[in-house]
Amino acid sequence: MPYEQILYSVADGVATVTLNRPDKLNAWTVKMGHEVEHAVKAASGDDAVRVIVITGAGRSFCAGADLSLIQAVTSGDSGETMATPFNLYLPRISKPVIAALRGNVVGMGLVLPLFCDVRLAAADAKLSTAFAKLGLVAEWGVGWILPRIVGLSKALDLLYTARTVGAAEALQLGLVDRVFSNEEFEAEVQRYAQHLAANVSPRSLSIMRRQVYASLTQGYEEAARVADAEMLESFKTEDCKEGITALLGRRAPQFTGK
Repeated sequence: MPYEQILYSVADGVATVTLNRPDKLNAWTVKMGHEVEHAVKAASGDDAVRVIVITGAGRSFCAGADLSLIQAVTSGDSGETMATPFNLYLPRISKPVIAALRGNVVGMGLVLPLFCDVRLAAADAKLSTAFAKLGLVAEWGVGWILPRIVGLSKALDLLYTARTVGAAEALQLGLVDRVFSNEEFEAEVQRYAQHLAANVSPRSLSIMRRQVYASLTQGYEEAARVADAEMLESFKTEDCKEGITALLGRRAPQFTGK
């Protein structure tokens, strides 16, 4: 699939999906939605990829839905078939997904990172739900995921007020997991992604990711049964043997994902 509104690259086990409308602050369009879905699923199925990073070109991650898209939807004419909502496919892929955030992270541009596994932010990141200011509601699953990340009352505060939150407060709230200086941001994101790609078992990452997302709708006993079964299976894997051998030999492991 040729990409027009995103960039896609793979290097050293890391697939990078870059929203690429910098002149529009990477405002979300239907075409962008299709392209992001295609790229993420392609990365998930690529044996050369162990980690996926989603970021934005230029000075912002995503300023929300493009106004032309909002106008088309409100008029009942979206023009193109809408892409699969990312809140439906992101939790189901097999590899870790990191959101790398800088500048505007607004509306739909905030919901997308909330459905990523880890959110890394530059010091200049500014986050807002925005929906209440536009007469909209908690769309794209944000009403389900946001309370699970920051807690019920904090989620309602962010949704009700639609206020803008800086990177430092976002870290305090748990909206993002780490904050880096603007100058070090890209290097730190790559360092984090490379650590996952090179130093931990890709099989472990995939299984743990599935466990965590499944547990959001499981009772404790079911989740514990699954964990016990997966642990027994992990003892039989090449990655487990390699991890233990590397630890005893005081060397870096060479995981294969098997």
